[in-house]
Amino acid sequence: MSANTKMTLKEIKELLKAEVIHGEENLDLEVTSAGGSDLMSDVLAFGKPGILLLTGLSNAQSVRTANIIDAKAIVYVRGKKPDKAGIEIAREQGIPLLSTKYMMYTACGLLFSHGLQGVSGPAY
Repeated sequence: MSANTKMTLKEIKELLKAEVIHGEENLDLEVTSAGGSDLMSDVLAFGKPGILLLTGLSNAQSVRTANIIDAKAIVYVRGKKPDKAGIEIAREQGIPLLSTKYMMYTACGLLFSHGLQGVSGPAY
C-alpha cells in the first residue's frame, strides 16, 4: 500500500479489532494520518486536523484535546475506555471513539504497515 492510503474508521476498527464506544454511524469517515501519544501537550504541539488520535489517556482531557486539534476520531489503546465525561464531550463534538486491546506500539505499527501515514514531529 502507498504511504498516502486513506482508511475508513470501519477498516481501522476491523484491523485493530476495536470496539466502537461512540460514533457507530460515522464508521465511513476517512482518515489519512494518525498519531499516538499519552501526552496531550505533544498532541497539541504536533497534532494535525483530521488525524486519528491513538492514546491510552482515558479521561475527558483526551477528548477535549482531540477537539482542539480537530482530530477525526480517537482510538484508545490497551483496552482503555474514556470516562463518562469524555463520552459526553465526544457526543457533543461528534468525535467517534474506539477502543482496542492492542498496545500503542502494535496499534500504530498495524496502521502504518497498512499505509496510514504518521504525523511528523520536529526534525532531530
